[in-house]
Amino acid sequence: MPEIQQRTQFNRAVLVGLNARSLSDEENADDATLEELSALLETAGGETAAVVMQVRDAPDPRTFIGEGKTAEVKELVKSLGADMVIFDNALSPSQQRSLAEELNVGVLDRSALILDIFAQRARTREGRIQVELAQYKYLLPRLLGMWKHLERQEGAIGTRGPGETQLESDRRVLRRKIAKLEAELKDVRRVRATQRERRIKNEVPVVAIVGYTNAGKSTLLNRLTGAEIPANDRLFDTLDTTTRTLEISDTCTVLLSDTVGFIRKLPHHLVEAFKATLEELEYADLLLHVIDASSPAWREQAAVVEQLIRELGAQETPRIEVFNKCDLEPEEVRPHGEDMVSVSARTGEGLPQLLSAIGKRLDTGQRRVILHLPYGQGGVVERLYREAKVESVEYGPTIDVTAVCTPKTIGQLKQFVEGYAEPREPWEL
Repeated sequence: MPEIQQRTQFNRAVLVGLNARSLSDEENADDATLEELSALLETAGGETAAVVMQVRDAPDPRTFIGEGKTAEVKELVKSLGADMVIFDNALSPSQQRSLAEELNVGVLDRSALILDIFAQRARTREGRIQVELAQYKYLLPRLLGMWKHLERQEGAIGTRGPGETQLESDRRVLRRKIAKLEAELKDVRRVRATQRERRIKNEVPVVAIVGYTNAGKSTLLNRLTGAEIPANDRLFDTLDTTTRTLEISDTCTVLLSDTVGFIRKLPHHLVEAFKATLEELEYADLLLHVIDASSPAWREQAAVVEQLIRELGAQETPRIEVFNKCDLEPEEVRPHGEDMVSVSARTGEGLPQLLSAIGKRLDTGQRRVILHLPYGQGGVVERLYREAKVESVEYGPTIDVTAVCTPKTIGQLKQFVEGYAEPREPWEL
């Protein structure tokens, strides 16, 4: 059975896109998507030899771009010494096979290229499981043509009797592997569910960072929390989720989670496989939608992220739009509005305002107070340990407790409350 390659080996590729009236805007290729495809190729370790754009009414059922344009691409491959052709559009298994036969080089579509990048970048066991599962699901329908010559024709001479074709055998093996990986991901989800229950019990809010790939999510997490996640100027630099504690103020501490970046035409199998990680968005208390304000296509990129947020069931989760890389844009052109903050994760500009916005969104009314409890009310201390965040307990003429309490707890114990303690200064960079 064909083995899944952890990395597709190639040096130079011809990129091809089709814009057809019969295709939706999401399915079509254009200059922006082809430029992004070139960046994906560079991320995968290859280089672009040439870019070809085809415009026609509808895709050709066999070669997708038509016989004439296929011949043109073949000549380019030969003259430029390319050893790969990559399509920006999704190809059917039969189209991919026909094109490979016509062009005499490897043929990938955008989904296969993204899967290859993910296979290179996944580091944790969970990440590798998710990528491998997506790869197998991508490969399964493509087996249908890979062993076409071995399929049995019912009733034909020499085909009667027991046995199975190579195709049937390979499909059975792949489905068994897919089932095994899906079972492993279920275990991952169970662990995550347990962790979520613990966070809810401890009343620790979760803030998830989402955004288009290379928008600066990891840089922002590093800047806010002091984490040391590798953050490079390339697509899909972060695949494995990282969570760090962030103290917003003396009464608000949150868990800040980085997530894999989104992109146009993200393979469906990849979204499905990464749901074990991305479902955290649905349970987050707040989303930080990081947008690359320096990109001319930021509106289109933000729309892609919003669509995927809806697909993941997190459309009702409150969010703050964080326009990153504002140091590259003049003040007068920066977006303004409610739940919008302009920042530079690189320089630190705007981060105090972001922390203030997070604090306002997650403010539960908790306050830090000092309570003076008579010794006959010692049982209240145990209650405070259960219901509040106790910072100190001192025994003198009374039991003096400093704790961060909810408005309900403060109201019920107001006869013991001396007053609000002086708050610490807000977190500063």
